[in-house]
Amino acid sequence: MTIKTGDKIPSCTLKTMGEKGPVDITTSDIFDGKKVVLFAVPGAFTPGCSMTHLPGYVVNADKIKAKGVDTIVCMAVNDAFVMGAWGKAQNAEELLMLADGNGEFTAALGLELDGSGFGLGTRSQRFAMIVDNGTVTHLNVEAGPGVDVSSAENILGLL
Repeated sequence: MTIKTGDKIPSCTLKTMGEKGPVDITTSDIFDGKKVVLFAVPGAFTPGCSMTHLPGYVVNADKIKAKGVDTIVCMAVNDAFVMGAWGKAQNAEELLMLADGNGEFTAALGLELDGSGFGLGTRSQRFAMIVDNGTVTHLNVEAGPGVDVSSAENILGLL
C-alpha cells in the first residue's frame, strides 16, 4: 500500500555518509519535530537525477528553507558511499543525502520502481513529499519519466 497524505512516516533506519564512513540515521531523527522536504530519485548519477532533479533542490535550497523547512532530503536506493560522492559532485552541502541501500524504506512507503529492465533492480519511484512532524502533508509522485510534480520549483510552490 502506498503512503498518502495524512499518513505517518514508517519507522526505518537508513544511512548517510559521515566523516569516517556510513552512519545510521532513523526516520525519527529525520522527521520528528521538523518540517522536511524529501525527494527521491531512481538512482544517483543518472541523467535526469543529475541534470535536473537534484540541481533544482541545490539551487532552491535557501528559498525552500526560508519557507520554514528544517531539512531537505535527497534519497535513493543506493549505498551511502554513492550518495555521499554524488552529493559532493553536485555541491549539495545543504541537503541530507540519504541512502536506502536495501530499499526497505522505499518498500515501506510503497513507492518501489522495477528498474530491472535497465539493470537497476528495485529502485525508488521519482517523488517528493512534504512532511510535518512525521506526517505527510503533500505527496507528489511522477506518473512517468521526467521531473515535473516532484521538482523543487513545484514543491516550493506548495510550501
